[in-house]
Amino acid sequence: MATFLPLLAETWFGFLKAAGLTVQLTAVSLGIAIVIGLVFAFLRISEWKLLRGMAHLYITLIRGTPLILQIMVLYFGIAKLILLSDFWAGALALAIHNGAYIAEIFRGTIQSIERGQMEAARSLGMSYPLAMRRVVLPQAFRRAIPPLGNQFIIGLKDSSLVGLLGYQELYLLSQSTAARTFLQFESYAIAGLYYLVLVLFFTFLVNKLEKRLDVDKAGASV
Repeated sequence: MATFLPLLAETWFGFLKAAGLTVQLTAVSLGIAIVIGLVFAFLRISEWKLLRGMAHLYITLIRGTPLILQIMVLYFGIAKLILLSDFWAGALALAIHNGAYIAEIFRGTIQSIERGQMEAARSLGMSYPLAMRRVVLPQAFRRAIPPLGNQFIIGLKDSSLVGLLGYQELYLLSQSTAARTFLQFESYAIAGLYYLVLVLFFTFLVNKLEKRLDVDKAGASV
């Protein structure tokens, strides 16, 4: 504690900026991951066997390999061909990784909606895409909020691996601070404190959103 507080007082603004970069990286990657997840969720429930197989292969491949390996493959492979920055290489790796998990979240919530609701919408003259957009997806999105919130928290913590690419987020800053001051424990403890505050803050926001949309009631009514 004798060295923790002085180091915190000296470095708080730098860590605050790094926390902002961490949130920015996480938000961009999760935004892309939601689009990827939604696309592959529809492929997973498609009537076409080839499309289901493609989605199954993607999800199995991503969920079966470590995130750090996926980051390195993208950075030293694809990213070198199209000259991605550290930020976009990390964001795309996180998006591809989280997209596989979000695809399963969307698939589960879409299939949890009673089939009768789709049939009722079709009997009213709606096309399949229109019934999906106006009847099924709104309910599925509300049910997906709790697991999506959890995935956001996981993505926030996983973003520390992007520091390996040189992106100055919280973990990389704690490493450079430890190397500069020789206060390893204090530097990593400060980074841990910032991560904890971010996780608690976003957990609070997700809980508020669940209550606002009355997710539990929506789930129980179907």
